[in-house]
Amino acid sequence: MVNVSNIDLTYELLGRKLSMPVLVAPMSAMLMAHKQGEPATARAAVAANTSMIVSTMATTSLEGVAAASQGSPLIIFQLYVQRDRDFTASLIRRAEKAGYGAIMVTVDSPRVGNREADERNKYKIRDDLAYENLRELAPRVQAHDRISAAGTVNIFNTNMDDTLTWDFVLWVRTVTKLPVFVKGVLSPKDARSAVDAGVDGLVLSNHGGRQLDHSPAPLDMIASVRRAIGYRVPLLMDGGIRRGTDVLKALALGADAVLLGRPVMFGLALDGQKGVERVLEVLRRELELAMVLAGCSSLSDISKDLLMQYPASML
Repeated sequence: MVNVSNIDLTYELLGRKLSMPVLVAPMSAMLMAHKQGEPATARAAVAANTSMIVSTMATTSLEGVAAASQGSPLIIFQLYVQRDRDFTASLIRRAEKAGYGAIMVTVDSPRVGNREADERNKYKIRDDLAYENLRELAPRVQAHDRISAAGTVNIFNTNMDDTLTWDFVLWVRTVTKLPVFVKGVLSPKDARSAVDAGVDGLVLSNHGGRQLDHSPAPLDMIASVRRAIGYRVPLLMDGGIRRGTDVLKALALGADAVLLGRPVMFGLALDGQKGVERVLEVLRRELELAMVLAGCSSLSDISKDLLMQYPASML
């Protein structure tokens, strides 16, 4: 029996206290979902007292999202490293100047995956929108960014740096003093390499299942990656979170926190800032209830003892 009359969901990341171990994942083109886009999502994250991770591919400038994030405990800039290192450095410096608390480098996208759904749906960004943080690359990008294949594929295959090695961490350190996270790692070997290279945190992610077909679910890799790196850096997980019990399972497997993507976009599309606030509040309440029923009064009480694991052949 455990006293669960007072449940503490507080999570501390980089010395900042968040209301729960749930951060808003980086997502592109939020203005496609709602007219208030990224700023509305940022304000909802502030209302929930949690962190938003802002995409390089946002349809609002990183400065504009920062302005909408006043009062946030922590905003993080997600970075795609461009072949043009001077331009990449300018993005990092802009983020630092705007008040971002960390840089999160995505490393699973040296080229864009085979986006058959985008082709089938004839996805394209609206004519009145642009990837605002890439405007300086306009001669190379903006003429193509409204066409599904020619847009996203052009941006990645023409501009993203596919020569990256772990030495890039040292390079980023020459540009900024901000903490550096890496997003897109799945294997224990890569996780060890990242930590050995000096990153300040890891995010397990398969890019929403849209990059490499048949890549494992990040949830399934938490335990092995945690064993590989110990507790040297924070370990976050991105992908597949839909309910509070999903968060509980991720934490029980060894994650420190999770990123929430699609449900946030759904809430934004439905009702703007209020929709995102509702999504985050529902998840918070579900996590709190799950902790109560599991006998956990704080995040530190969550352990693998809560889990029963079955081989796939039994499912």
